[in-house]
Amino acid sequence: MRTSGNSPHSSPPRLSVALACADGDWPHADWPAPDDPYVGRIVRLARPFRVPDGIDVVVLRCDEPLEALGELAGSGAPVIVVSGHHDTETVVEVFRRGAGYLVEGDHCTCMLSSAVVGATVGHTYLSPSACAALREGARHTPAAGAAIERLRALLSPREREVMELLSTGLGAQEIGLRLRLSEKTVRNNLSNIYAKLDARGSTDAVLRWLGATPVPAPVLRT
Repeated sequence: MRTSGNSPHSSPPRLSVALACADGDWPHADWPAPDDPYVGRIVRLARPFRVPDGIDVVVLRCDEPLEALGELAGSGAPVIVVSGHHDTETVVEVFRRGAGYLVEGDHCTCMLSSAVVGATVGHTYLSPSACAALREGARHTPAAGAAIERLRALLSPREREVMELLSTGLGAQEIGLRLRLSEKTVRNNLSNIYAKLDARGSTDAVLRWLGATPVPAPVLRT
């Protein structure tokens, strides 16, 4: 039985994860490992997906994730999509809905664990191919190029470095390690970035940074 307390030697409670497999069994038999320090309980879901109470994160494996995401709407738990699709339209729409995206064959079990942990603190994780799909989408909207550059010009050089790393799927802690900054400093930078970009959070900011969503008109401050 787990006991409460503030002992410096106590471990944080491990997470409860729902595996929603729309297209067959979960293919990663080695995840989670029995001694996984982050994931303690796995609940397997079949369609129609109904997420029980007490679930921290849902991992959705699905070849057609957009329809399945609709079934999970309102569950209250963050979702990570694992799919073989990496076309720009699908990735952008999944990301707009606030879900992380890992492309099959483009991630390892360590990345999956990082995505699960990050989802609990509001980080939307993307595998490298998913990041590339977002960037590809931005390249197909040249008409918005000038507006995007004006938006980026609102950020300081350091803030642009932070946004560039955020848009590759890194969280605040990882960005801090890359830039040799404290996590608190990175989070302060992110707060300033969200205000300058008029973004609701990291997902909205990344979409605007990459040009995958309409850029709002600049806010005139007096």
